Amino acid sequence: MPTSTAPGWAAPDRRWAGARKSGPPLKTKERTVKPLLKLLGSTIAISAALLAASAPGRAQSYPSRAVQLVVGYAQGGTGDIIARAIADKLAQALGQPVTIENRPGASGAVAAQSVARATPDGYTLLIGQPAEIVINPNLVRDVGYNPERDFQPIALVAVVPSVLVVQSSAPYNSVQDLLRAARESPRGLVFASGGPGTPPHLAGEMLRVASEGKMSHVAYEGAGPALEALVAGRADFAFPAFSTAVPQVKSGKLKMLAVSSARRVIAAPNVPTIEEAGVGPFDLTVWVGVFAPHGTPEPIITRLNREINEIVSQPDVREMFVRDGVDVMPMSAGQFESFLQKENTKYKAMLETTFCSRFFLGGCSGFGLPQVP
Repeated sequence: MPTSTAPGWAAPDRRWAGARKSGPPLKTKERTVKPLLKLLGSTIAISAALLAASAPGRAQSYPSRAVQLVVGYAQGGTGDIIARAIADKLAQALGQPVTIENRPGASGAVAAQSVARATPDGYTLLIGQPAEIVINPNLVRDVGYNPERDFQPIALVAVVPSVLVVQSSAPYNSVQDLLRAARESPRGLVFASGGPGTPPHLAGEMLRVASEGKMSHVAYEGAGPALEALVAGRADFAFPAFSTAVPQVKSGKLKMLAVSSARRVIAAPNVPTIEEAGVGPFDLTVWVGVFAPHGTPEPIITRLNREINEIVSQPDVREMFVRDGVDVMPMSAGQFESFLQKENTKYKAMLETTFCSRFFLGGCSGFGLPQVP
């Protein structure tokens, strides 16, 4: 009786059974799958070898086109300012254009997700900050990426303290004035930040704990929009990075009450630290680093690290950074990775003991649930 087959498929070839010298005949599935698996394994091995062989060539010719720096916040924020400060010099060093793309959203997570999924060839890099690298991954159940698994640290560009600012016309001239107003005001005070889980948000929450008064948080898609809201009177105070606040302070729209770092800033020696103002211990800074997708060839990482370190060490760049309260800490990619591990440990402990345990049910694992009454 003829063998029935589905349309488009050939009848099974019985010769495969006769090829075996002993044992029962192979089943159709075994005869079909085993050779395919063998062929697939060989193909994968060859492809991997070709990719490995081509990696040095890609690194040697790098870059052959424009390099993109992706910033997770709107223009005018810390990462945006720092990226634009080094972009032109990096373009000169690489011999190719360096462009900046702002992809605000979810406290930097939108940009981080896009770079994590980018081709690891050195042409798409993330301007990363604490929120998307060490804070939100410890705060949110699933941010859509794993910083340790999906990124390769390249270089630490800058470290910037946050600064407590209010409108120039506000009746607060010290931290204690602000805390007193939070306790006495029937409506309480509103503070703005560039996104939930960012250092300026955490600084505001820490101040809320210290005030024992009414303070509410409003998040924006970056420090720039948050400061615009403060200037427009839609918020009472904010904790932007020092460099972000400088233009608004110089224009007379805002005034500084205190810095969030452990020591005073050279650019504003008369502005006390939060701890000196009677709230402590208090030490929060914003750092800005450059990251590549995991799998980027090591020679490209080394090249970018060298170029960026040389740029931030140039006298004119250092002078500009110091003027804006920015600290420069050149280090190798390996040292930057160790720095990130320490930052991750620090923020994880801070979130559990100071932030999540007070404001969210179940600690950090309960982030997003209703606040404890």
